[in-house]
Amino acid sequence: MRAIVTVVGKDQVGIIASVCTCLASYQINVLDIRQTVMQGYFTMMMVADVSGSSIPVAELAQKLEEQGKQMNLSIRLQREDIFDAMHRV
Repeated sequence: MRAIVTVVGKDQVGIIASVCTCLASYQINVLDIRQTVMQGYFTMMMVADVSGSSIPVAELAQKLEEQGKQMNLSIRLQREDIFDAMHRV
């Protein structure tokens, strides 16, 4: 199963490393990643394979959200099928 991770907030050192380290610690593989900085604001979207995760997706989403709060970022994880359904026109 795949999931979408989104990260938004003021740019700072270590955002990508921190998110990827967290994902790797739960056996999550990053399949694709795009990021940019626009006028001092960092945005990133990742596609991750969560099928080998050592914890349930809902718990992983909570852990990422907590990590985001510590870094003053918004970090969200959604299953790909839910993400797609929410963004269908």
